[in-house]
Amino acid sequence: MGQYAAPLRDMQFVLHELLNVEAELRHMPKHAELDTDTINAVLEEAGKFCSEVLFPLNHSGDQEGCTYAGDGVVTTPKGFRQAYRQYVEAGWPALGCDPQYGGQGLPAFVNNALYEMLNSANQAWTMYPGLSHGAYECLHAHGTHELQQRYLPKLVAGVWTGTMCLTEPHCGTDLGILRTKAEPNGDDSYSISGTKIFISSGEHDLAENIIHLVLARLPDAPTGTKGISLFIVPKFVPNDAGEPGERNGVKCGSIEHKMGIHGNATCVINLDNAKGWMVGEPNKGLNAMFVMMNAARLGVGMQSLGLTEVAYQNSLTYAKERLQMRSLTGPKAPEKAADPIIVHPDVRRMLLTQKAYAEAARAFSYWSALQIDKELSHADEAERKQAADLVALLTPILKAFLSDNAFESTNHAMQIYGGHGFIAEWGMEQYVRDARINMLYEGTNGIQSLDLLGRKVLGDMGAKMKKFAKLVAEFVEAEGIKPEMQEFVNPLADIGEKVQKLTMEIGMKAMQNPDEVGAAAVPYLRTVGHLVFSYFWARMARIALDKQASGDPFYKAKLATARFYFAKLLPETAMTIRQARAGSKPMMDVEEALF
Repeated sequence: MGQYAAPLRDMQFVLHELLNVEAELRHMPKHAELDTDTINAVLEEAGKFCSEVLFPLNHSGDQEGCTYAGDGVVTTPKGFRQAYRQYVEAGWPALGCDPQYGGQGLPAFVNNALYEMLNSANQAWTMYPGLSHGAYECLHAHGTHELQQRYLPKLVAGVWTGTMCLTEPHCGTDLGILRTKAEPNGDDSYSISGTKIFISSGEHDLAENIIHLVLARLPDAPTGTKGISLFIVPKFVPNDAGEPGERNGVKCGSIEHKMGIHGNATCVINLDNAKGWMVGEPNKGLNAMFVMMNAARLGVGMQSLGLTEVAYQNSLTYAKERLQMRSLTGPKAPEKAADPIIVHPDVRRMLLTQKAYAEAARAFSYWSALQIDKELSHADEAERKQAADLVALLTPILKAFLSDNAFESTNHAMQIYGGHGFIAEWGMEQYVRDARINMLYEGTNGIQSLDLLGRKVLGDMGAKMKKFAKLVAEFVEAEGIKPEMQEFVNPLADIGEKVQKLTMEIGMKAMQNPDEVGAAAVPYLRTVGHLVFSYFWARMARIALDKQASGDPFYKAKLATARFYFAKLLPETAMTIRQARAGSKPMMDVEEALF
């Protein structure tokens, strides 16, 4: 069934050598006392839980799936409930939460690292606590004091879980046409009716209550997205003691039979005069829900990193053991009937692609989580604003680029396993199926691309993009004159200049024809994703060069992977830049009748 071990050495490298998080925390008063040893101890314990408790349930959970028993009752796969109980008893749900509500108050980057490991071990299971943490963040940011007091301690403790109810049968990303209605009850509650679909973790047997965050329209709401409000709708309405009380009018009507993530219940949720309470202001529900939506997009990035890592680990083990043919340059294991397949160039290409994508994604996502901590907690207001802009700019890349790469990497895993990869018992085909949803939910990767180019770049005349470009330029200026860094800095500077020119070109064309944005968006995101990865690979190479004299093979491997990335993966941008420049004409000039 495969294997998983938390990549603690590389996680520690990113946190302590690349990001120097302990020094960064000194500028955040509420985290200033946190030290390296504590961070490492937390990650080590999390790694044990993931490899020993969650990972053994991944394959069996996929095979069994969730069961709908009728009348709104859903059962999760064998072992899921016990694993969740252990997760709660160990305090993991509280890791990154506010101590005011029972949380441990650790930084977002520590919680982020936890979720990488959880997702490597079992993505379907991890979606239950993952969505709950998103609900916590939304209520923490926009809930009234009363709602926070009633719900946050339960979410923080993990005894209640949360969901995000957006999609309806007739609309997905286009929330402006949603139909779910919310009628005032004459007190501070509302009566909510409608149907939501594709609701991950919408019903299950893991926790005593489920808290749904539901988008709906008030009777006098304006049309479109400006008429959407957000409501908290519990499965059981809390009683005066704060415990689950009467059953609310929200129920699972069925569960979806899906390509992957079988261990997570994806539900049709029916609301029939369900009692709910408003979160945030009337008709401004999207503003509040975006807290949870952005958390979910970052979560998809961690799902994708997790799958990339576990696919690589298993591919590497198999490639070292599987015997097949002889090396083209002569036998490498003459005492055996054939050489292990790791001697073959194309197998190494696939392995190094996985490794390069995993390690760059780890650097990028951990750095992004650190920016969230700066946005929330840094003592300097200018630093908070800078971090907020960088997070806003790069969130669509975290979601889309990492999930694209994860799907490629899991497919490489299946290819390395050959025929065995296509057989369920080896586990690789599950990773392919599980990875595929990450490109779809929380806004398809096409939507993420439009968000990046249309809103985050062109929408503010490139102001946010210039902030990231400045980071790149400063690194290039500092390292560009050093001979040992030429192989890394020169391609980084080159892609930086090309992105700048491409952005200006698309912006000029879009002023004449808005379809130019839609035509260029997907290859543009791939191009900028490689700019981001190039920046982090160049930074990691700098550290590895400085420390390679130590004799630690870790740094030698890091340099080798950096060289592979720049030689074999970054050149994809030659294609994506040409695609982005090709414009809308080859698509939009084709008459519908010709399709």
